[in-house]
Amino acid sequence: MITWALCLGLLCPSDTILRETTINEVVVSATIDKGKKATAKGCVASIDEHLAQLSGVEMVRRGSYAWEPVVNNMQTERVSTTIDGMKIFYACTDKMDPVTSYVESGNLQRISLNSGLDGNPQATGNIGGSLDLKLRRVGFDAKPSEYNVSAGYESNGNVQVYGADAAFSSHRFYTNFGVFYRHADNYKAGDNQSVPFSQFQKTNAFTNLGWQLADDHILEGTFIYDIANDIGYPALNMDVKKAEGIITSLSYRREQLEGWFRRVEAKAYYNHITHDMDDTQRPDVNIHMDMPGRSHTAGLYSLLQGSRGAHYYQLNYDAYYNNLFADMTMYPGGAAPMYMLTWPDVGTFNTGIALTDDISLPSFRGTEGKLRLSAKGAWQRQHIGSDEGYQALSIYFPGMDRSNNRFIGRLAATYQLSTVNYQLSLGTGLGMRAPTVTESYGYFLNNTFDRYDYIGNPHLKNESAIEVNAAAKFSIFDSQLSIGIEGNAFFFQNYIIGRPDTRLSAMTIGAEGVKIYQNLPSAQIVNATLTADYTPLRWLTWKNRLTYSYGRESSGAHLPLIAPLTYQGSLQFLWHNLTAQCGVRLATRNSHCGTLYGEVPTPGYAVWNLNIGSHFRLGRLYTEVNLGVENLFDCHYSTYSDWNHIPQKGRNIYINTAFQL
Repeated sequence: MITWALCLGLLCPSDTILRETTINEVVVSATIDKGKKATAKGCVASIDEHLAQLSGVEMVRRGSYAWEPVVNNMQTERVSTTIDGMKIFYACTDKMDPVTSYVESGNLQRISLNSGLDGNPQATGNIGGSLDLKLRRVGFDAKPSEYNVSAGYESNGNVQVYGADAAFSSHRFYTNFGVFYRHADNYKAGDNQSVPFSQFQKTNAFTNLGWQLADDHILEGTFIYDIANDIGYPALNMDVKKAEGIITSLSYRREQLEGWFRRVEAKAYYNHITHDMDDTQRPDVNIHMDMPGRSHTAGLYSLLQGSRGAHYYQLNYDAYYNNLFADMTMYPGGAAPMYMLTWPDVGTFNTGIALTDDISLPSFRGTEGKLRLSAKGAWQRQHIGSDEGYQALSIYFPGMDRSNNRFIGRLAATYQLSTVNYQLSLGTGLGMRAPTVTESYGYFLNNTFDRYDYIGNPHLKNESAIEVNAAAKFSIFDSQLSIGIEGNAFFFQNYIIGRPDTRLSAMTIGAEGVKIYQNLPSAQIVNATLTADYTPLRWLTWKNRLTYSYGRESSGAHLPLIAPLTYQGSLQFLWHNLTAQCGVRLATRNSHCGTLYGEVPTPGYAVWNLNIGSHFRLGRLYTEVNLGVENLFDCHYSTYSDWNHIPQKGRNIYINTAFQL
C-alpha cells in the first residue's frame, strides 16, 4: 500500500487529503490531522478544487460554479458518482449541476476514486471510474463537543466563503451539523478582462446523526439542503435562477458479527433535485426561454463485509428508482408560447448485485502479493411516462417501444506485488453501460460546445469496453526519491456519441444542425502518468507529474475533450508550523482535438501559484491561516476542458482563516 498526503488545511473535517492507493484505487481521506501541514485553501476550498487535485481527474468548467468531474478523460455518462453510496442524478439537460455540487467541504470526510471498471459496490456504468463522496460523521466516543468557524476571501471575483459547524458525541449518540455560504461576483481573466455572467451564491446546510441502540447496533441519518441562486454560466446561452438539492438517508449498521459476515449495513435514501434555467438577464435574446428540470431518486442498498482466511470480501445488493423530467417554454414576441418536453418524464429502475474479494497471497522472498476480483450484474428498465414526449420521439423513430429492459455488468481483476522499495500492479476488466436518458430520449437539446441540437436514440445498444492497466512505483536513496509510472487503455465497442443527421433541421436559433446519438463500431482512450518525488532534505520536497492521453474513434477521428500533454510541479517547504509551496502547471497546445465534433485547438500555457500557511494555538483556540496567489503572472489562458474556451481566472490573491474550539 502506497500512502502519501496532499494537505488542504488543518481545522475543518475536509482539510487533510490523504491518498491511499493500490495503484488503481485512490481514497482521499479528509480528517482533522494536526500533524499534517497545510499549503492550500484549507477548509474553504470547494469540492471542485478538492477533486481537481486528484490524479486522473480533470474538470469541465462552464463557469465559476459546479464543475463537471472527468475521470480518465471520460465525462459523466461513463463515470458513476455517489454520495455515501447514494445514487443521485443531475436535473439539468446541460449537465450544469453535477452530483458533486450538492456537498460542501465542511461535510466531507473523504473522496473515494476507483479508476476504471473496478468500481465501488454501488457504482453502475462506471467504465471510466467511480467517485464516492463520503460524508463526515463525528462518530461515538469522540470529543464531547467541538466547534469550527472558517472564512475566506479571494480578490478576483470578490469571492467570500463563510462556514460554521458543531459536533457533539457520547457513547450512545453523536451529531454534527453546519452551514456554509459562498458568494462570487464576475471574475476577471488575465490582462484584467472581465468575464460577465460568472457570478453565483450558494448556501449548504447539513446534519448527520447517529444512535447506538445497543452495543454494535447503530442507526444513522443524514439530511442535506443545498440551494444556489443567480448562477451565471458564461460558456452557455442561459443562466440558472435556482439549483436546489434535498438529500436524505437512514441506515442501520451492525458491527462485530460472527460467521461469514462481520459487518452488515443497510441504507434507504431519497433525494430531490430542482434546476431552473432562464435567460432573463441576458441582453439581445431573440426568444426568451425557461428550461426547468427535476430529478427524483429513491433507493436502497445492503452491504455485507467479512473475512475468512486470506479473503476479505464484500457482497452488495442495491436498487434505485429515478425519474427525470425537463421541459422548455419559448416566448416569441407577438406569438403564443411554444412548449416542448426535453426529458419526457423518464423513469429508470435499476437493481444489481456486486461482489468483491481481496485475496492476500503467500509471501515469497520478501514480496507480498494481493489479488483483487470484482464483479457486478444489474438489470435496468426504463419507461417514458409522458404521452406527448413519446409521440414526439415516435416521429423520428416510428414503432419505438415505450419501455426497454437491459442487462449491464462488469468484471475486473487486479494483481499487486510489493516489497519495501517497489510496487507493481497489473489489471484488466470488461464492462458495459446503458445509454443515459439524454442519449436515449433527449429531445432537441442544444449543445453550445459544437452548436448542434441533439436528439436521443431509443434504439441504441449498450456501450461496452475492455480495460487494461498497469503501474509501477519504486523508491531509492533511502526513499528520498520515488518514481512511478501508470497507464490504462480502454477499447470500446458500440461507443455512443452524437453524429449529424442532414435530413433534420435545427430548432435552436443559430444551431449548425441536428445530431442523433449513434453507436460507433469502436473507440480507444489511452492514459499515461509519470511521477517523481524527491525529498533531499527533511523540510524540502520536489513533486513532479507528467500526463499524456489519447483518444480516437473507428473512423480515425480524434475524440473530443481529451487532455493534452500536461506537467505539474511544485516545491514544498515545511518548517515547524509554517508551510510554503511554489507550483506550476504547464500544458502543450491541444493539437489532437476532436475537430469532427466541434472542438477547436487550445494554445499551451504555463500558470504559476504560490501559497504559505501556518497554524498555532491561542489559548484553547486552534487557529489556521492560509495566504496564496493563483496565476501569479496574470496569464490569459483557457484549458482544453473550459467550455467554449471561456478564460480561466487571472491573478487571484486569497486568504483563509479557520478556528477550532
